[in-house]
This record gives sequence, structure tokens and C-alpha cells, in this order.
Amino acid sequence: MAFEQQKALDDTYIMHTYGRLPVEFVAGSGMTLTDDVGKTYLDFLAGIGVCSLGHAHPAVTRAIASQAEKLTSISNYFYTEHRGEVAALLSKLANNDIEGARALVEALDAGDAAHFTAAATPAPGEQVWKTFFANSGAEANEGSMKLARLYARRQGNGGNTIVCLKGGFHGRTLETIAATMQDWLQESFTPLPGGFVACAPNDIDELTAIFEKYGKEICAFMFEPIQGESGVHPLTAEFARKAEELVHQVGGLTISDEVQAGVFRCGVPFAAQLLGITPDIMSLAKGIAGGMTMGAVVARAEVAGVLHPGDHGSTFGGSALAVAAAEATLAELVRGDFAAHVVEVGAYLADRLAELPQVVDVRGAGLMRGCDLVEEAGDAHDVVARLLEEGVVANATGAHTLRFLPPLICEKEHVDALIEALARVLG
Repeated sequence: MAFEQQKALDDTYIMHTYGRLPVEFVAGSGMTLTDDVGKTYLDFLAGIGVCSLGHAHPAVTRAIASQAEKLTSISNYFYTEHRGEVAALLSKLANNDIEGARALVEALDAGDAAHFTAAATPAPGEQVWKTFFANSGAEANEGSMKLARLYARRQGNGGNTIVCLKGGFHGRTLETIAATMQDWLQESFTPLPGGFVACAPNDIDELTAIFEKYGKEICAFMFEPIQGESGVHPLTAEFARKAEELVHQVGGLTISDEVQAGVFRCGVPFAAQLLGITPDIMSLAKGIAGGMTMGAVVARAEVAGVLHPGDHGSTFGGSALAVAAAEATLAELVRGDFAAHVVEVGAYLADRLAELPQVVDVRGAGLMRGCDLVEEAGDAHDVVARLLEEGVVANATGAHTLRFLPPLICEKEHVDALIEALARVLG
């Protein structure tokens, strides 16, 4: 169906929750997208960090097609293949154990269940992480917050207050809006659930004062290692370590929202690893299943152990189709040594952006990058629209901030093409 026809249907029957750009994409391959008239575009957004291996990646496509022919979804009352395999991979990656994850992938490639089981058996002293599968980042964050409050209650601590950061973004349900300390997202939906306290990111003095005031009322500190929606703003390691210290002193937990920054996007399995801390709970989504809908709560086994049947659940979470896609995606990310690739190409992207005279600041890590433009460059949303005309898909998070979240298969020549287009647009 042509763009104008699709737009007419959209305008008539779809709720107006998105300000869509005037293009209809009908296909994709690797780093490129194709619209309804055959024009191709270089994708530096990847569905907002979702298509981690690009579009129509052969391994993910095969996994989805093969699984769809057999079984798409069953109740979580039953077992299904790939679910445990993905959870085992996530446990290794949560420990930043790339070699351990590689051993699991080698067993998968060989079709050797005995080898996989042996490689998945925890070594003495190894931290085990357990996973709850959901369908989105908001669901994952809801689950993480529920787990933190349940842990406090069942440990006898009694705290239920969660410290969150101003400028963060954790989802669009009422609970995750309450945790998202941005007035423009909250003001139309009051009254919001309580139990949240806001802190300025990287302000150790304010953080310390909050913990002095609330003490054991606090059950968790929730943070994004790099705040994506507010313009790609990283936390400092000093701040993150202080937060970890303070929350553990009152018996609470750290929750790392890895929805956007996790799953190798920043050059490590999970972005909190860049800060030198080990979260108690992580929320995952976006790039975990190569474009398929999936979210996950990953927690240290001793934290996850407070959950009993009935405490939490999801009809669609961890469906046979979703976990097949996730297994294929994670296996390819480990097999292809994407950690080193993302670091190299991400640094190149940052350097090339910084060369542009209209760019005044570049932030982020790996292939999660943001840059601020001089005021004379005009509104960043207009820059994004002009980039689209040039055949490049990007994103603006504010009036003067561009955000780039390309597929992790991005190469330096793709970066060069982006910079050439951006230079033309900025003049």
C-alpha cells in the first residue's frame, strides 16, 4: 500500500500518540531501509536501538522462520526450548564472562545439549543471575521495581522508596512514568503512584542528603548508566559507585535500566559494567532479540529468590518465538566479537561527529552517541527531517541534540556516509 493510503488509514484509525515522519518503510537489509517507492536509507536509529544486528539478519530471520513453523507461544505453565538457553547466556554476560558465553554458543552451534549443559553449570563461586522474561522495557522496569520492593519486604527491611534520577526515562506505564522524573511526561497523568524520590544525576551531595533523609525507607536506587531520551548523558563512575555504596548501606538494591544502553550497545554486555559496579537487578529490552518484542528482568539469584509463583507473571513473556530470536541474536553478538567492534566504530563515530564545526559536544559510549549543535544550526528536529531527505535515518532528543543508535553491524564507511550527509544538511 502506498504512503498516502497508509497515512489516511493511520490518521483515521490509529491513536495519535506519535509524530510520524513522512515516509513508509517496507523492507530492510543490514544497515539500510527501503521505502514504498524504492528509495533506500542508511539507518542510524535501528528502531531506537532495537535492531541490534540490522534488518533481516540471516541468523535471526532463520531462527524466527524455523520457530514459527513449529510453535509460537504457549503458557508459562510449560517448558519450551531456547528459554533456558537465553537465560544461561544472560547470566554469563551479566558477569561480563565473554569466554563463558562463547562456550555456550559453541555448544549451540554444535547442537550438543550435553556440552551446553556442562558449560552452563555454574563454577564454584560463580555469580548466578536469573531472568524473568517480559515484552518491553516498561514491563521490565515494572518487574524490576516490584522485585526490589518485594525483596525489601521479605528481607524485613520494610523500605519501599525508590531513588530515581532527573532526566531519566523508564517507560510510559503509570508506575514507570512516576519513576521518570520529567514533568512533561507526568503532569497529564496525576495522581501518580508514590514511593519515588528524584535526584540530580552526578550530584553526590544531593544523593547523600537523600539517603540521610530517607535511610531505610529506601529499597532501591534506579538509574540508566547513560540517559538516552534526555540526550545521551552518561553517569560518572564516581557517582554510580557512591550510589551503590549508599543503597547497600540501607539494605536496598541497585537497578540498572539497560533497556537502551545494554546488550553490547556500549561495547560491553551491559553498560553498568563501564561504571565499575555490579547492579543487583537489570532491566533489558530493545536489542535483546534483534527486532522481536522482548523485555527481561535479570537479577542476582539471591535477589530473584524472593519471588514465589504468582508474585509476577506475563502471558506473552518468554514466548517460544521471542526466545528463539533472542538466542540467535545473543549468539551472533558473542560469536562475532561485537564488543571490540562496537568500541572501535563507536569511537570513530564520536571523532567524526566532533570534526563538524556545528557540533559543540559529543557524548555516549560505543554506538550510543549524542551530540549538541550550535544554535545557528536550527532545531535538531528539522535537521533530522533534512537528513531523512538525504537518505539517513537519525533522531533528535531535544531542540539542539541529535541521537545516533545504529545497528551494531555499523562500519566506518557507514559513519563516513552519515557525516557527509550531516555536513550537507548543516551547511
